[in-house]
Amino acid sequence: MTQIICIANQKGGVGKTTTAINLSAALAASKKRTLLIDCDPQANATTGVGIDKAALRKNLYHGIIGSASASSLIVDSEIETLKVIPAQVELIGFEVEMMEATGRELILKRLISDLQKDFDYIILDCPPSLSLLTVNAMTAATSLLIPLQCEFYALEGLGQLLQTVRRIKQSLNPSLTISGILLTMFDKRTNLSHQVAQDAEKYFNKLVFKTRIPRNVKLGEAPSFGKPILFYDMASTGAQSYISLAREILELSEPKN
Repeated sequence: MTQIICIANQKGGVGKTTTAINLSAALAASKKRTLLIDCDPQANATTGVGIDKAALRKNLYHGIIGSASASSLIVDSEIETLKVIPAQVELIGFEVEMMEATGRELILKRLISDLQKDFDYIILDCPPSLSLLTVNAMTAATSLLIPLQCEFYALEGLGQLLQTVRRIKQSLNPSLTISGILLTMFDKRTNLSHQVAQDAEKYFNKLVFKTRIPRNVKLGEAPSFGKPILFYDMASTGAQSYISLAREILELSEPKN
């Protein structure tokens, strides 16, 4: 079964897009047919995999308003097994235009339903808010991955996100699970990072991924070159951490005997 992983946290700057890009690339490098869908009007995931936004004629917006099929939106990336449905700034109009639409929370799920046979993994990169776009992504997903930065106030707001997840499970997507909480911006030299990690493991136990994404200069540089970290600096600790995360995701997806 296709795994549809929504990467969400209403806090900005926690590593959602970095994770979406690099987890997608790592899964694709593992020979898994992977589709990255940019659900954020900022379109950072689109540029982060080297797609020129200005040259696009269609993007996710055209799919969710019904003027284009999902398959017609797919763009190639540098990796043969990684495809992308890009975003542009007009995606911000979805919130307003669909406010009164019946079944507005199900639009993305319906759009991508025919694509599932073509991919092993579909990764949804969400905007930094609990918006209609984020709700659509959670409704379409099989699981939710929550990036959690190892900084002060990290756990603040997580309760609101989990409350939203519970509501979506109750009314829109009963099968939605939390695949895990991913600790990002981890600096092993600071007590604060270790304290946040301990708190997360105390409250969420086995939901916390073993992999921790470090603070890494190369991870910050890679998007400006339009490359996933695996192509920018394969030997960096950032690249190795996302390879490790992909392994954990693959293990979670394997059928249990």
